[in-house]
Amino acid sequence: MKRKSLILSLLLSGAVMASAQDKEKYYSEKATDNIFVSVGVGAQVVTNPSNFDYGFGKSITPLVNISVGKLFTPVWGIRGQIAGWSGKLNTQYPFEEYNAHVPEYNKIIEAYNKAEGLTGNDAVPLREEMGWNKHKKTFFGINADVMMNLTNLFAGYREGRKWEFILFGGPTINIAKNCSGWNIGTEFLAVNNEDGSLTYRPILNPEETYATESKTRLLVGASLGLGVKYNINNYWAIDLETRGTVTPSVFGSLSDANTEGIMGLNIGATYTFGGKKFVSCSAKIDKTAINDEVNKYREELAQAQTDLAQTKNALANVQRETKEVVKEIEVAGPRAIFFAIGSSKIDDYGMVNIQLAAKVLKANPDKKYKIAGYCDKATGSSSFNQKLSEKRAQAVYDALVAEGVDKEQLELVGFGGTENMFNKDYLNRVVILE
Repeated sequence: MKRKSLILSLLLSGAVMASAQDKEKYYSEKATDNIFVSVGVGAQVVTNPSNFDYGFGKSITPLVNISVGKLFTPVWGIRGQIAGWSGKLNTQYPFEEYNAHVPEYNKIIEAYNKAEGLTGNDAVPLREEMGWNKHKKTFFGINADVMMNLTNLFAGYREGRKWEFILFGGPTINIAKNCSGWNIGTEFLAVNNEDGSLTYRPILNPEETYATESKTRLLVGASLGLGVKYNINNYWAIDLETRGTVTPSVFGSLSDANTEGIMGLNIGATYTFGGKKFVSCSAKIDKTAINDEVNKYREELAQAQTDLAQTKNALANVQRETKEVVKEIEVAGPRAIFFAIGSSKIDDYGMVNIQLAAKVLKANPDKKYKIAGYCDKATGSSSFNQKLSEKRAQAVYDALVAEGVDKEQLELVGFGGTENMFNKDYLNRVVILE
């Protein structure tokens, strides 16, 4: 009955595993899989309040970007990007306050000219408001993005899907030559006092005010963006992305804001080297090996039932002499326990193999067995693989002992990363009991 229960459990497990394929997780099996490069062109604008006042549409400049990245799963990836070209700033700074006082200054000048009797060319000229100052700055940014595929996150990965939405963001560095300060010119207006004396008031002199020397600076900030991707095929895709960044002003002291935002919109193309390649996590389990074991037990069970029926018939036909017939049936327990990449944790399928193996070991207490741990050579360093293979062997050893197997029957050995034993890398992530 126990054997029948184990066989039924294996069959049910296989059915559940097959029905859960639509929700299966995927990953990049090799470090060189799913590496991509992107290029894009578009436009950007500096979101300084002055630009809104002057005319937002008049502050748009070209934008180009180049990106290199890698997808680890259909949901998560990373990329580095160089982006930028130039930005525009339209401002009256630092003359806003001066402009606000121009009417007052002119009243003082008119009063002074009148008191002194100055007319024509001898009169002190009236002040005029300063107009808009237009600045254009060449700069570029370096973006480090974490990418999250919202479509695959919520709808599940499906090969051949055409439309996808991508959320991305991370730190950014803008590199630009920006002004480090102002040289402020001043002049003095004569104010007539009631007693006839003059008081001189200092004011900003626009003609002598100018920005100081520019210096190259690294301006650290953050960015966030959203993209729409249309997959032409497994290699090529068209991208439409918008990104917003916040950093210290690329214009330095020319700007009246300590920090500025930059909004960009671009369209481009992405090429994935070798095409997108994602492996289902279920591939880490050798389903064929499990099915072979199930078929073996079916055959052995059928043979045992046939032998039992024959024995009963033989006993029923014996009248005077009774013979006890003992038939020893050798049961070949499961010998391979597979593991996930980088893991020494035994999953449910592995525990079924261990329980079946434990039954055989306990039935043959005079025999010794070797527990050999392996890793695939294609993943991880030699030292890491050696330790991981030993940890996998130790995990199987502990599980067998927990099932009642005598420790004296078991021998541990870890072989580290080895060449393919079964034609596929993931089949080397195994412990073999022999």
